[in-house]
Amino acid sequence: MTNNNFTIVENGPEYWCTTEIGLINSYTSKSINPLQFPNETFELYSVPAFTSCIPEYIEGVKIGSSKQLVEPGDVLLCKINPRINRVWKVSKKSNYRQIASSEWIVVRQGLISSEFLIHYFRHNRFRELLCSDVSGVGGSLTRAQPVKVSRYPIYILPRAEQKEIASRLDNLLAQVDKIKTRLDAIPVILKQFRQSVLAAAVSGELTEEWRNEINEPTLQTFLLGEVTTKLTYGTSAKSEKTGKIPVLRMGNIQNGKLDWNDLVYTSDIKEIEKYKLKKGDVLFNRTNSPELVGKTAIYRGERDAIFAGYLIKIECSDTLNPEFLNICLNSPVAKEYCWRVKSDGVSQSNINAQKLADYTINLPSIREQDKIISIVTKLFDIEDTIEKHLLNAQSFVNDLTQSILSKAFSGELTAEWREQNPELVTGENGAEALLEKITAERNSTVKTVVKKTKRAKKAGYIMQKKEIIPILEVLKSAERPLDSQELLSLAGYPNDASTEDLEQFFLDIREQVQAGTIKRKRQGSKEIFTLTK
Repeated sequence: MTNNNFTIVENGPEYWCTTEIGLINSYTSKSINPLQFPNETFELYSVPAFTSCIPEYIEGVKIGSSKQLVEPGDVLLCKINPRINRVWKVSKKSNYRQIASSEWIVVRQGLISSEFLIHYFRHNRFRELLCSDVSGVGGSLTRAQPVKVSRYPIYILPRAEQKEIASRLDNLLAQVDKIKTRLDAIPVILKQFRQSVLAAAVSGELTEEWRNEINEPTLQTFLLGEVTTKLTYGTSAKSEKTGKIPVLRMGNIQNGKLDWNDLVYTSDIKEIEKYKLKKGDVLFNRTNSPELVGKTAIYRGERDAIFAGYLIKIECSDTLNPEFLNICLNSPVAKEYCWRVKSDGVSQSNINAQKLADYTINLPSIREQDKIISIVTKLFDIEDTIEKHLLNAQSFVNDLTQSILSKAFSGELTAEWREQNPELVTGENGAEALLEKITAERNSTVKTVVKKTKRAKKAGYIMQKKEIIPILEVLKSAERPLDSQELLSLAGYPNDASTEDLEQFFLDIREQVQAGTIKRKRQGSKEIFTLTK
């Protein structure tokens, strides 16, 4: 079922309809240069301020470019990557003039719930459409085009159902956010747990009760160099993307383990013979950022490999189990030692082999080392299991938001509510009646703006506050052919229109010409535009 201004939502409730965003947006573009009011404090909705959920309160003298005047309830849709997923609502009226960055597309419609619009703009279906239609130079500099966005579909629902959906989504998504917050806190807890286990392992606390029960000898203190047979720097030769065997680098040490992703290789036989690792070798990251220097992992013979120059290979004596050494060097005590003895460069820190050899280690018997390794392994296996469950839970919750939004905008979320309240979704309370009110209001606004602009032009001045009007509507209202300069002016573009605004204007023209809704022809030095009959 269709009308000139709307269609019934496909696969949606019979009481819903859809139209274009531009046909319901009553926002009138009003720009202001805050520098002309240097001592006035403004309430600024900037794109960076979005993350704090609080606008900036800033004096005009500190604002370097023109902004848009906005009002409470306006919905701000970010048009620039990589922040294009941001949607914000202008707060209640304050003591300051409210302005917004030009990187926001402003949507205003008093007959549609702002909260409903915010949720609609956050739905994946709309996000995918928006992101697929950006243009510009490079991924981080691309922008959504307001003209194109104005033609995107928008669902029109009965006002009562808008509020019902917005209320339910507010409650449901708030609960989802709480769950996300709790889940996001778990990795910190797991990290603290891991560090506590390592600290207890190297201090003797982890096996104290076991040691007392069997009268195991107490811990003895040694320098690391006294209980290892060799500390060796890795190869400085250049590695290749392909080759016979991998060259392990500092990036391959992650969380006390070797990560066999992102490998480089060598085929140099001499290098392989000299630096080939054997099972039980411990690799120590001697050069890295201050936070990461000292990372350690054990090579367990997973596959043949050599090691790069930013690593030190530690070979253990018979009195030191490599697995226990790996536990020791990843413990908080060892990290504190590394922080204390490191030499700092411009961006990296270094710990040489001598400083590593001087590290003091509390060494239990081999039997107790084996016991510690067994306990730590079991505890870390539990932690790994929890982490896997956590990742699954986070993935589920991340999908949950869009699942809820999909239910809302398919009509499923309020299906029962509609059955219980038929009088709120039909007749004068229905979506079609609402859209008729919106359309009548918008048509009245457009005609008024066009007439005022004409009078202003005849009087020899251009209004400072104009609405950017799609050129198709301008030509319909003008009811006569217009040249490009007249079209630019009547569409609401200022004399000092920015390059971006002009690009938008010409894009609008090109799309309408290609769609066959307007015709362009040249008369002398001017281009004349008319409606296609």
